[in-house]
Amino acid sequence: MKVGVSLLGLAQQPRDSDMTQRLGELLTWVHAVRDSGFDYLTTGQHYLLDPLCELQPVPLLARIASESGDLRLVSTLIAPLHNPVDLAETWASLDVITGGRIGLSFALGYRDVEYAAFGVDPSKRVRALREVVDTVRALWTQESVTVTGLGFALDQAVCTLRPLQQPHPPIWIAANADAAVARVGRWGLPWNGNSHARYETIARQLELYRAAAAQPVGTFPLGRELYCGATRAEAVAIAEPYLGGKYDAYAQWGQDKALPGEEDFTVPFEELAADRFILGDPDDCLREIARYAALGVDHLHLRMNWPGMPLDVALDGLHRFTEHVLPRVRNGLDLERADW
Repeated sequence: MKVGVSLLGLAQQPRDSDMTQRLGELLTWVHAVRDSGFDYLTTGQHYLLDPLCELQPVPLLARIASESGDLRLVSTLIAPLHNPVDLAETWASLDVITGGRIGLSFALGYRDVEYAAFGVDPSKRVRALREVVDTVRALWTQESVTVTGLGFALDQAVCTLRPLQQPHPPIWIAANADAAVARVGRWGLPWNGNSHARYETIARQLELYRAAAAQPVGTFPLGRELYCGATRAEAVAIAEPYLGGKYDAYAQWGQDKALPGEEDFTVPFEELAADRFILGDPDDCLREIARYAALGVDHLHLRMNWPGMPLDVALDGLHRFTEHVLPRVRNGLDLERADW
């Protein structure tokens, strides 16, 4: 299993934050992750993010390229808001800058304010997503591309800057709804499972994905919220003010309504966290990771801090995870053990 760490807990902050200071803290976080044996870093993208603000992925990843060692750098992008030519050339540039360490996760997005700001019709967003994915791949792999899509037209267009990775950087597709997960399977691309769904939802949707796929894709990335404390009670007490606040913002934006079922992020934290977040001591964390490994997860990216959390508190959890959990994941998870 490849294990990654999210940057979003520091890249997203309350809108009145000193982002210059937060950038310095983010670089400290990058160094800690780099020096602790992880495999990759992730970030994401939103616009008009009130009550938060966010460092956008392209300048952020370019800034950390030289300080992230051999870590792969993966970002989720709201594909329908982008022109595929800009994506192909910008992310090929980043792949060159990082020495071939870039990965992409394309998402539909779910916030009307973003679609309205970019003048994109949300009713056509699935078509737009597919056109962006297909056109970016074509620009990276074909000598020339002729295609007309929503908001763009190419006539024997040549992408003269190609990524170092061949045939192109890895592409995942993020999806929340059942129909969207099945669609990713039909497209034959890796499904990037989201951090917000409960274990039972992930397990059920994985079966939908596999049933829809014409052939096994072989990669299953998944995001999770995790804090590793000395005890489970400590982990919950430390994480709740910040993780709970993040999900209050998600509720405001309608993220819970983008999930299948009757999800409600405004419920008490204990109910919200149950079977959704990984909060506990090292054995608790390892046991939960083993459950996801048993499903076939081979890339697990962990968000281990959240907007407003002091850096020293986040680093304490990171270092505890690095010392007591990550080596045991590296040595192989015994999925049959019940007593860690």
